[in-house]
Amino acid sequence: MPPIHESRIENDVVASRVMTADEAAEFIRPGDNVGMSGFTGAGYPKEVPGALVRRVEDAAKQGERFAVSVWTGASTAPELDGALAAVDAIDMRMPYQSDPVSRAKINAGLLDYLDMHLSHVAQMVWEGAFGHLDVAVIEIAGVTADGELIPSSSVGNNKTWIDVADRVILEVNSWQPAALEGMHDIYYGTALPPNRKPIQIIRPSDRIGVPYFHCPTEKIVAVVETNSPDRNTAFKPVDDNSQRIAENLLEFLAFEVKGGRLPASLLPLQSGVGNIANAVLRGLDGGPFRPLTAYTEVIQDGMLALLKSGTMDTISATAFSLSEEGAADLHANIAQYRDRIILRPQEISNHPEVIRRLGCLAMNGAIEADIYGNVNSTHVMGSSIMNGIGGSGDFARNAYVAMFLTPSTAKNGAISSIVPMVSHVDHTEHDVHVIITEQGVADLRGLAPRRRAQKIIDNCAHPDYQPMLQDYFDRASATAPGKHTPHLIDESLSWHARFLREGTMKLS
Repeated sequence: MPPIHESRIENDVVASRVMTADEAAEFIRPGDNVGMSGFTGAGYPKEVPGALVRRVEDAAKQGERFAVSVWTGASTAPELDGALAAVDAIDMRMPYQSDPVSRAKINAGLLDYLDMHLSHVAQMVWEGAFGHLDVAVIEIAGVTADGELIPSSSVGNNKTWIDVADRVILEVNSWQPAALEGMHDIYYGTALPPNRKPIQIIRPSDRIGVPYFHCPTEKIVAVVETNSPDRNTAFKPVDDNSQRIAENLLEFLAFEVKGGRLPASLLPLQSGVGNIANAVLRGLDGGPFRPLTAYTEVIQDGMLALLKSGTMDTISATAFSLSEEGAADLHANIAQYRDRIILRPQEISNHPEVIRRLGCLAMNGAIEADIYGNVNSTHVMGSSIMNGIGGSGDFARNAYVAMFLTPSTAKNGAISSIVPMVSHVDHTEHDVHVIITEQGVADLRGLAPRRRAQKIIDNCAHPDYQPMLQDYFDRASATAPGKHTPHLIDESLSWHARFLREGTMKLS
């Protein structure tokens, strides 16, 4: 196929490898470990996964099984995760997913899933902990005349996949704004011990790398041209609970500033994704804290709004996670955003050393929290995965203030999100500084376990469940064999079992 100079491919060698997605998928073999681009629905390959599904279906017609292991940055989209899971084409998936088809297969024991801290992935791949990476399938926004690869709307683990894979398949997506060029900061200075050096970031705006991915052209076996949008997730209107949680958090931050524990412009923000996070960001817009900065994983609509209004100065992240309206805003106004947004590899965006040095204020969600401050972010009823831990652990363990935000109830009030003992622990009491629900704030810093328990019951539990929790805590305090963190073990487990028996909770 001749070079396509009118496209985003300016290098003739790379352009000579343009082919169809079906032809490109032929370079993926049964049993391969495949590194896919993508992070929260941004920058994932749009065509090759579908072509791989067709290969799997053709193999099945011949009575043969075709499956691969899929490694990504984080979640992707139904046409990748869901489509491959639906035809049983995934042997192992890591490090994060949010797809309902994948989730069902994982919880049925039909798909191995490795849920892990996102900052650990690149290092463990370099160590060879998961075996060798055979193929990388990476979406990019273009190729320069020198053969440099312009990253698209997410970086994630793409640098590592390109570096370690034997074969690289590129999807060049012209839907991605050409003006993304220059927004990225790809750091090539990471190394394994004993050759590791400090990461020289002391402000979110610091750049320490280059704007491009490097890839030897001999590794590039196929190039597919696409023009397809990212998976844009519409955010629900802010409900009363989300609004009250946001108000409680903003009141807490104001109290910390007044007490001299935070500067007037706060410290770099890290925020999870979702309605509560967007409500918090909306509450910050036009507020007294400015100029804000963010050192986080993903950029959602609320952060773009903060940039546009001037409330926020700089955002460092690894990916976008935008609604359709947010993506349209980014495309239309990318010139004013570009110099104030930096997209980095996720081992840098989530790097513990940098998070600790910058003093990030971490705001993440929870499925449930217990009365002593342990948080479950990943499992329903202790054994069924929901999505995964993502980067919340990277930030919570190393944050200046680690805050977890959750409504006090779930399932329309049928279940308390504050429980005697969480059914699965992702964030121990040692990593949880503040719990915030629509009921109030529990600042757990400096409190021994029993004092934490009373504060969480008083401030965060829903009134419908406070008597049950108080009764449990009182009886545990009186009769448990140990008085430091008193528990009635059998009863704490039956708290969850009761909901399952009564059928008030459906497992995902």
